[in-house]
Amino acid sequence: MAVPAPSPAVERANRMSAANMIRSLAPLVVICLLLVAWQAFRTSGEETVREVDPASTVRLAVERAGYPVPAPAGLPEGYRPTSARTDAGNAREGDAVTLQIGYLTPSGEYAGFAVSDDPGAEPVRDVLDGATDEAAVDIGGQPWQRLTTERGETALTREADGVVVVVSGSASDDELRTVAAAVTPAEG
Repeated sequence: MAVPAPSPAVERANRMSAANMIRSLAPLVVICLLLVAWQAFRTSGEETVREVDPASTVRLAVERAGYPVPAPAGLPEGYRPTSARTDAGNAREGDAVTLQIGYLTPSGEYAGFAVSDDPGAEPVRDVLDGATDEAAVDIGGQPWQRLTTERGETALTREADGVVVVVSGSASDDELRTVAAAVTPAEG
């Protein structure tokens, strides 16, 4: 008696073994790994920090504030602005206006600048609440108060005519002093 030929469905099922699936997927996995490695190699030398131009934010704060808004100007090379924000967009005449600018310093640390005519403004409170006084320092002929924040960072602050200026961050004292020394009345 003749043995019947196996059906095509049985032959197909016999070919669907785990070893055959691995052999089929291996080239796809290798191609995917090569694409990932190529993309990582292409972007490995790129700078990941995106700079911003704070000029329009400063200009808006100057136009809406009821006080002469100071801001850092003429910082040495290596100080790169990475953020700028103000609440002046919604401000009406007589409202408090706060300006913040964040910098990446030459050493790769953060230096933040904040100014407000509201001593209770959140950016000011975030730095100064719980900070301990260290000493008064002279920076560019101006008296500044040096503090240590609850996070252990240095903060430099001064207040004049109801306007609070704060320079703080993880940057070194010298870098923070450089930012503080650059604070001058901004032009709109």
